[in-house]
Amino acid sequence: MANIVDQVSLGAIVQVRDRLLDQQAKGRKILRLESGDPSFDIPVHAREAMEKALRDGQTHYTASTGIPVLRQAIHRKVTTENKLEVPGPDNVIVTNGGMNGLYIIFRALLDPGDEVVYSLPPWFLYEPMLLSADAVPVKVRVRPEDNDLDLDAIRSAIGPRTRAVIVNTPNNPTGRIYPPATLRALAALLTDASARWGRPIWLISDEPYSRLVFSDAEFHSPSEFYPYTVISYSYGKVLLTPGERVGWLAISPAIPGREQLRQAIEVCQIAAGWLFPSAVLQYAIGDLERLSIDMADLERKRDWVVAELTAAGYQLRSPEGTFYLWVRSPESDDTAFSHRLAERQVLVLPGTICQAPGYFRVSLTADNEMIDRALPVFRAAVAEVTGTVG
Repeated sequence: MANIVDQVSLGAIVQVRDRLLDQQAKGRKILRLESGDPSFDIPVHAREAMEKALRDGQTHYTASTGIPVLRQAIHRKVTTENKLEVPGPDNVIVTNGGMNGLYIIFRALLDPGDEVVYSLPPWFLYEPMLLSADAVPVKVRVRPEDNDLDLDAIRSAIGPRTRAVIVNTPNNPTGRIYPPATLRALAALLTDASARWGRPIWLISDEPYSRLVFSDAEFHSPSEFYPYTVISYSYGKVLLTPGERVGWLAISPAIPGREQLRQAIEVCQIAAGWLFPSAVLQYAIGDLERLSIDMADLERKRDWVVAELTAAGYQLRSPEGTFYLWVRSPESDDTAFSHRLAERQVLVLPGTICQAPGYFRVSLTADNEMIDRALPVFRAAVAEVTGTVG
């Protein structure tokens, strides 16, 4: 563990959290736009489904791969939405959230020294989780002009020790959805590299936001184009219940030794401390699988905040999916600018945390009142830095 602490700095995260706790302790109203944790109560339908599972006494041990009714529902989603022809629910494994799904697939797939390629800016916990699996993170940047995958950079990063490539679409933090042309070219690239190095290179498709797609975009799973794919998914995003940890892994039928991998995943879940989701959540999700947050309302918020920030002088692209905005900081030191906002009780996520200095991330999971109160702060802060009149 010491090598992980030495190699990964979470200092900026701690600073943001400490600033939040300090100001809350002083009784100040914090405008939390830094995370995907909603500022409103759990959706009624999610609460009612969990209450029903409790009333029905669903609190006992479940099958290690998940209850059958949930795995059947997930199997339908995987085959219809993800276009992954998984042969039956046995190749779907319920996990204790999307993060846990990634952790156990890293442990099950990777040997010490294996390299894993992923793009920057990433979800900021890929690196410590890979290091904990004794793997070697290999990072490349997305194309700055459109936040699309840089296929030439990925091709150059792949070598004889490459075991997997991680793709996160829709992407956190940029909101980019990678188009079919990009995913098709990536599949061809991975096929050629697999042949060159004499073993399949896995594609780990991290898809917790796959149902959070705006009306002007379309989502395609990388599994549509590349057979050696494992999909990781989380319900915490689509239902806005991040504290209720349940997700799943789906294993492509093209993967050699599929049954052995499934068994390795189960062993990893047990050995790491019974990393299975609660029975209550599994039965609740069975009733909620097809539901989602109000995407029309989220899209309205996206358009509102993008327009306001653009008018104030910020540079950003309108996201195609997720509930995040990825904004260029008007101050070169994004952490300093984030502190400038925090002094006015507005919290954002500095881009440095995502290994992308000069940017910050805004979450749209805040309620309308919170966003309305935050917008004048954004205007004043950019005016201070640029010397313009807000």
